[in-house]
Amino acid sequence: MLETSARLFRLLSLLQSKPHWPGPELARRLGVSTRTVRNDIECLRQLGYPVDARHGSAGGYRLSAGANMPPLLFDDDEAVATTIALATVGTSQMAGMDESAQRALAKLEQVIPSHVRAKVAALRTATEVPVPSTRGADPAIVDAETLTAVAMAIQEHEWLRFSYTRFSANGSAEEAAKRRVEPYRLVSWRGRWYLVAFDLERDDWRTFRLDRMHPSARTFRLFTPRELPADASTLVLRGVAGAGWRVHARIVVHAPAEEVLARIDPTVGVVEILDEHTSALATGADSYETIAVYIGMLGLDFTVADPPELVAHIDLLAGRYRAAVESMTP
Repeated sequence: MLETSARLFRLLSLLQSKPHWPGPELARRLGVSTRTVRNDIECLRQLGYPVDARHGSAGGYRLSAGANMPPLLFDDDEAVATTIALATVGTSQMAGMDESAQRALAKLEQVIPSHVRAKVAALRTATEVPVPSTRGADPAIVDAETLTAVAMAIQEHEWLRFSYTRFSANGSAEEAAKRRVEPYRLVSWRGRWYLVAFDLERDDWRTFRLDRMHPSARTFRLFTPRELPADASTLVLRGVAGAGWRVHARIVVHAPAEEVLARIDPTVGVVEILDEHTSALATGADSYETIAVYIGMLGLDFTVADPPELVAHIDLLAGRYRAAVESMTP
């Protein structure tokens, strides 16, 4: 009886994994005859699972939608992915979805195995609320094993070793470099996962994309956590945006940081609070001309703190605007 029950659970898991299964393929996966598969399908139907059967050369079995939702079976990676997705919905302020997502998450966390629950807990505590963005990006596939390994290292305050692949300006992959870091936070932003960590070799804070990481075996080397120089989301923005800039600038904006943040896309720079009425924008672009045009579009008064080259481009642009206005004045 125990063997039959285990086989039925395995059969149900297979039927839930894809829309259509040929009978012989199910039999091969389960290590039984096609007759046994037919009998097991009938048992599932008696338990309330609506399984459709098609005859002929293209025949097979399909788990169809029923009047009541049957219990679902998840493997470890599916359970982790589902709980993290529900937790993300619960913090995304999607109208009408927060309460429902939290109820579903509570039900799932009650039934998942303890070893999976540990992975989920590590991911939830290690992950920063996603940084808001007005634009999307191509999602990058991250191996679930990598994601959970990094999250567990963060939770345990354990050194993390991994090989990291960078890409050159022409898009070609460079040779993977070995890295040794103290991991602190995971940040999900624009379809990608980032790790904020202290690089022990470079003695500085760094941001790493998880889809370019290949963790080594656990180090079991514990560390005493440092204080982050800024919140994890800010560090990710600073690292991601700054990596592609050819020129940089620091602008003192005569307006509160909240007002500046409301007017910019997070990818164009990092806003720092100077005082109640003033903030600083660290930004960059391919050229100073681009920065000069962009900061003029903020609609706020500002002063250039650095570099002097930007001031010259702003002066040139201001002269063109003045000439255009004067030419229109009667």
